Amino acid sequence: MFLRRVTVHLSPWRKFFSSNTSIDVAVAELNKEMELIFGGPPSSSHGSIESSPTVQESQYTSPESGECGLTHVDSSGEAQMVDISAKKSSNRVAIAGCRVILGEKVFNLVAANKIAKGDVLNIAKIAGITGAKQTSNLIPLCHNIGLTNVRVDLKLNNKDFSVEIEGEAASTGKTGVEMEAMTAVTIAGLTVYDMCKAASKDIQITDVRLEHKSGGKSGEWSRKQ
Repeated sequence: MFLRRVTVHLSPWRKFFSSNTSIDVAVAELNKEMELIFGGPPSSSHGSIESSPTVQESQYTSPESGECGLTHVDSSGEAQMVDISAKKSSNRVAIAGCRVILGEKVFNLVAANKIAKGDVLNIAKIAGITGAKQTSNLIPLCHNIGLTNVRVDLKLNNKDFSVEIEGEAASTGKTGVEMEAMTAVTIAGLTVYDMCKAASKDIQITDVRLEHKSGGKSGEWSRKQ
């Protein structure tokens, strides 16, 4: 009889959960079901559904609170572009790095400027600068900012037959330029691959990383610290 009674009471409850009724009403109905089944309200020692934070609430922290959190996700778990209207402008700089491992054969061709498509390093440099300026078009929630400077340097490293790429982005504004710097080195690395892929498919783009940033509320950060 006890098991039959549980089935009778919980069946409409499963239907209830499939609707869009508010969670507060759902919790109240669940408590009533528990009282009918067990003869009393559910014990508070195990916690309640109402007091348990959702995944979105536990991970999200408002940007205005000054605490770390998923600032590109709102309290309901939806993607959002962060509102930076109230932030103060400051000088912002970010430096990123990347490595393209060519292998000895391709490395020697690049060093001798004998790649059929042309000057690999100079074309990749221009591509990196162009990429930095297109960051907000490539990354959906990035702000469209005015860059004051973009620098991309490529250097051959004969110790591991690679191209070392360093990119720097600068701006005076309300949001950082880390994504612009990392986009610069990534696009430069992809361009090196594209220029050299006819000579070898075994080229690796590795170690895309932020090396340094300054400006803004969080101040200065360096990977070497």
